[in-house]
Order: sequence, then C-alpha cells, then structure tokens
Amino acid sequence: MKKHLAFVLVLFLYLGIHPLYAQQFKLMRFNEDYYYLRNDTTGHWYNHIKYVPLFSKDHFYLSFGGEARYEYAASFHEEWEKDGMNYNGLVMQRYNLHADLHLGPHVRVFAQMSSALESFSKVPSPPVNKDELNVQNLFVDVTLKTWTAKQRKLVARAGRQELDYGTGRLISVREGTNVRKYFTGGKVMYNAPRFGVDAFFMMDDEVNPGVFDNHTIREANLWGAYSYIILPGQGNFDIYYLGHRKDNARFEEGVAEESRHTAAVRYWKYGGGFIYNLEAAYQFGTFGGGRINAWTTAIDIGYMFEHARFRPTIALRNDYISGDKTPGDGNLQTFNPLYPKGGYFGFNPRIGPSNLIDLHPYGNLTFSDKFSMQADVVFNWRYSTGDGIYRPSGSFNVAGAGSDERYIGTAYLLSADYAFSKFIKLSCGMQYFETGAFIDHLVTSPVNSYFFNTQLSFKF
Repeated sequence: MKKHLAFVLVLFLYLGIHPLYAQQFKLMRFNEDYYYLRNDTTGHWYNHIKYVPLFSKDHFYLSFGGEARYEYAASFHEEWEKDGMNYNGLVMQRYNLHADLHLGPHVRVFAQMSSALESFSKVPSPPVNKDELNVQNLFVDVTLKTWTAKQRKLVARAGRQELDYGTGRLISVREGTNVRKYFTGGKVMYNAPRFGVDAFFMMDDEVNPGVFDNHTIREANLWGAYSYIILPGQGNFDIYYLGHRKDNARFEEGVAEESRHTAAVRYWKYGGGFIYNLEAAYQFGTFGGGRINAWTTAIDIGYMFEHARFRPTIALRNDYISGDKTPGDGNLQTFNPLYPKGGYFGFNPRIGPSNLIDLHPYGNLTFSDKFSMQADVVFNWRYSTGDGIYRPSGSFNVAGAGSDERYIGTAYLLSADYAFSKFIKLSCGMQYFETGAFIDHLVTSPVNSYFFNTQLSFKF
C-alpha cells in the first residue's frame, strides 16, 4: 500500500507542475469531453491518454481518467451518549478508473470501476463506506437526433449510471460518502441552449461490501422527469416530477409499502453578487392503507462581494421539512428525501432532511484560486412533535412522539480546501454538535459530539 500511495503521489505531483490542457473535472466524470484535444500539438503524454484517436476517423476516440481519494475521519460521542462509544477513527480509500469510448458522433460507451475501502473502524462498515469493487457506471449513449444549427440534441442512455440533479436535495450521487450512489435503467435526454429535460426509469441496487456482490432490485423504484429553463439575465428554473416505490419503508408511523410522488420547482441564480436558491416540493401517494401528504420548502439567499479582498460571501439557508402529525392514524406526513446529498446540512450531519426546521447561516472566504475557507452554524428543530428524527440518508433514526421538545441541537462547522493543482486537492473539516432539549430528553446522559476529517484527492 505504501508503494502504491508513493506512486500515486509522484504521478500527480508531476502532473501538477506541468502546464496541461486539463479542463475542470466534473462531478460526473462522464460529463467531460476531450474531443477538443484532437488538434493537440504539445506532445504531452497526459493529453494522449485523455484523447486516443481510433481508426484514423473523426469522432472515433478513447479517453481514460480516474481518481484516488484518501480520508481520515474521527468521531467522538457520535450518538450523544456519555456511556456509549467515545471515539471511532477510520481510514477510507476510494479508487475510480474509467474509459470513455466514442464510436462516431452518435454512439458512445462509458465504463467506470470503483473500489471503496474502510479500515480501523470499531463498528461494522455501513454501505456508504465500503464496497471493495463494483461497476459504478456502464452505459451506452445513442444520439437519436441532432439539430446542429440550433445546438440541440436528443440522446438515449441505457445501463448502470449515476444521477445528480439540482442541489442534490432529492437525487444525488453522494460525492461526500466513500461509496457513490448509482442506478440501473434507461434515460432519454433532450438538451438545447436554454432548455433541457431528462426522463428516466431506474432500479436501485443493494450495496454489499465485497467484490462484485451488489444486487439490482430488478424492479423499477425510481422514475421521473427533470427539466431546466434558462432565462438570460433573470435566472434559472428547474421543474421536476419523481416517482418512488419501496416495499418496506420505515417511518415512526410504522413499516409498510410506500408509493410516493414528488412534484417540485426550483429557482436559482448565481453571479452578479447575489445568490438565490429557492426550492419547494410536494409529495403525495400511499403508505400501506393510508395517504401521504408531505412537503418541503428551502431558501438559500446570499451575497458575494466579488470585488472585495478575499471575495467574502455571506448567506442564509432555511428549510422547512414536514413530519408526521398524528402517530398511529395510518396516514403519513413525513417528507421522504429519496436519495439526498449526505452533506447538505454539513459534511457529517447528525440530522437528516425529514421532520426538520433548520436555520443555517454561513460564510466563506476565497484567499486565492487555490485556498478557501467556510464557517457554518446550523440550528435544528423538529417540525412536528409527533415524529422523530431521521438520518442523513432519510432512514428512520430515533422515535420522538414521547417528547414535546422541539429543539434538537446546534452544529458548528469549519472547513477549508486547498488545491495544489487541478489534479490534487486537500480538504479538512471540523464539526461540533451541541445537543438541544429534545436530545437531552431522550438520552439518559447526553453529551456533545465532535467530528474531524481530512481528505486528499487526486484526479486525472
């Protein structure tokens, strides 16, 4: 392992000190396009692995890329119990390698392998931390129609693939966790300069910790359509519908078959100093023999002082997320975040986005193109006293109907990022969670929790 790590370090340090045509790496690596390197004359070996021409034909090429990520994380009193596990430290590693094959202007095959490892933890590895080897992406794209003059395209995609939409509140690839989220199914994508829509039909996977041992559910449990509209100078709208089904969904209301529909709209605008991100979603459907009636609203408003020293940004986020009102009546008002971004409420959030009201002021400073810092404070309340609290994944955690207390606690966060180059990045974060009246009521000997992590990533 030491030899392997040393080789990776030498490789990426070498990349970091050489001027290359590397574009900004995307969250979803299949969204990168290296066709522009077809006329490269630098002769640098890196550019030759990003664009490998095939058959001496235009649009026939192969591109390779990958990632190595190393993380140390330490938690203290994670479950807020004085007599529980005081400390847990773990080391995580993640390796990805992908190949992007273009067979002319209309056919493309993308394949990506992923390995996520965990060591030294005192508790069994959860699915988000360990998956020794799996196929993360393996799909075929077929371009059904292009309108070159109007810059429009219609593409069909089939196979295993990652999904990530909007801010990741409902559908996220979960980049913060060691194991990223993926689905298997089909998708049709229409894209134009000011409008686009994805329609998809997906199956989830059961993630196991071994080698190629994940299992597809073999039943569609996520479907929907996600569209965007760009209004030049006015902002952007995302309008979407999501359908979701689960056999044994668990909430404080009970365990039953869940069939849920989500209709949502988002308005957002960045640049020009102001930051706007407003989103609202309504959910309906059935839970066992009862009805679902749930909702959420989110407001994220801020201002970046673009011309001031260190470009400071101050912002305020506020979320209202419904919870169940009357335990035992058969109906359900708990909002289901589906497949949320784990770090939406902090890089190690203790509270998930169900039955929650939060107030989240934050600010950041950009000291240079390489170094930035951010500070956050998150105040958390239960929306309904008839419901409990949920984990970041949205799964049920602690029952709350026996308490009238609303305040869960306050999280204080400080994080920093340093980019040595486009290829190498170091991230560090600290979090302190101060328990509130609800946790103090539930836990016999409550204690505040701490979390620390540092993450070193290499991409090519």
